Amino acid sequence: MAQQFSQPEILGSTPVCGRSLVFRIAPEVDPRPALARLRDGFNPDWGVVGLGEQLIRALGCEVPGLRTFPAMSGSGCTIPSTQQALWIFLRGQGPSELFDRFERIKSLTDGGFILHDAMDTFTYAGGRDLTGYEDGTANPSQEESPAVALVESGDGLAGSSFVAVQRWEHDLARFRSHSQTERDFMIGRSIETNEELDDAPASAHVKRTAQEEFEPEAFMVRRSMPWATAHAQGLEFIAYGKSLDAFEQVLRRMAGLDDGITDALFTFSRPVTGGYYWCPPVKSERLDLSFIGV
Repeated sequence: MAQQFSQPEILGSTPVCGRSLVFRIAPEVDPRPALARLRDGFNPDWGVVGLGEQLIRALGCEVPGLRTFPAMSGSGCTIPSTQQALWIFLRGQGPSELFDRFERIKSLTDGGFILHDAMDTFTYAGGRDLTGYEDGTANPSQEESPAVALVESGDGLAGSSFVAVQRWEHDLARFRSHSQTERDFMIGRSIETNEELDDAPASAHVKRTAQEEFEPEAFMVRRSMPWATAHAQGLEFIAYGKSLDAFEQVLRRMAGLDDGITDALFTFSRPVTGGYYWCPPVKSERLDLSFIGV
């Protein structure tokens, strides 16, 4: 039932290319007019819109379960919070389509929001991370995904979702300096077969993030995509859930905050951004912002 009200990109297929955008509220400006333009002018087929806690509070409202991304630090790792007010992910079949959609977003948000950061993303090698390993293997099935990713009920809430967005920067030279066996043990899977390795160490990424081993189980729907510039590269991690709890449980374990074992991912990659956002439902083919009075 909730699926019919969700933004379609949340449960959709991974696009050929994308653009991840974050905005801050313009100083001394009421964001409502810009939000109203975004509500009326954003085509849900373009991608996903998410609202941060600071924006919700600026409207004098509260969305149950929404909070600011928490900064964390563990042994040998630091996880920053770069929380902003508005996140928009645009999907496209190519650069031309992304350009046109981005130009439209700029006009809709002008005067209410300031673009803080943008990163172009792309599908690599049929759905692999830049390390060469398959990404999203543990995602729930198509049938199970709505129950994992979407809020089930509530006026103006049913069909909405919460998303965690983190940009990870990979040191691929460091990763490639290890033997293939060592790389497999760091990830916890065979790059050849994608099968989990039972004899991988406890620090292997797959073992740190095994969603079924949490209480309650920490399933989420991941829609992550690689990114690359002339000077750096990595993964734009995007994970949707009916709450933010599952992601936060997994992140804490990765940082070793539960048992002192740090995820091997931190030996060659590091998060450089982090934000939580509420993705409102859709009604009559436009964003439904009725819960926050817009």
